Amino acid sequence: MKQTPIHDGYNPDLLKAIPGNAKRVIEVGCSSGALAKAYRAINPSCEYVGTEIEPRYAEIARQHCNQVIEGDIEQMLDEIFSTHKPFDCWIFGDVLEHLYDPWLVLRRIARESLGSNATVVACIPNMQHWSIQLRLNRGDLRYQDAGLLDKTHIRWFTRLTILEMFQTSGYKINEMGGRVFDEPERERILPMIRSMAKATGADPNQAAIDATPLQWIVKATTLSPE
Repeated sequence: MKQTPIHDGYNPDLLKAIPGNAKRVIEVGCSSGALAKAYRAINPSCEYVGTEIEPRYAEIARQHCNQVIEGDIEQMLDEIFSTHKPFDCWIFGDVLEHLYDPWLVLRRIARESLGSNATVVACIPNMQHWSIQLRLNRGDLRYQDAGLLDKTHIRWFTRLTILEMFQTSGYKINEMGGRVFDEPERERILPMIRSMAKATGADPNQAAIDATPLQWIVKATTLSPE
């Protein structure tokens, strides 16, 4: 299966979440290196390493990263931890949902970062988004080439399961916010989502809030050893 198409844009909300004074950063799935370019314009002294599973993308990203490691992050963790000094920050921009075991990857990072309080920033698609609930209601859940139903997604997450994944993997969540876009049809659907929540004993207002963001931005730090 082909990887998500390469893109030369970057997520400005994810950029804001990266510590501005990080010395060593690693971005998993760096695509064209657009985020690396934007961050190094802010923090030029940072050592920015990328990983990329698609060799063609990796070659382009090398223009903006100090180093790009080719391969599948789930197969490279031992190599990365044994050959690189600890990173201040790990970046997962719409990547965790592409992994078979993102819980294990996060636990490994937390374990290897004990004592250094590494930061993990991530952007994760919201599977509680109103459009997904609408599609499920219609029975119209078809994979696409990009977006929430990207055919290369392996895992799906909601706000609650994102919180659970980080909190059970050795992290303290410092910030979490949604990326909300102009979607005119949303206001017609949210009252239905509220009604369904009320009928099932859930909080209608929280259900509407959780159905609004297209993606969630998470900033978390590894817990210090006791």
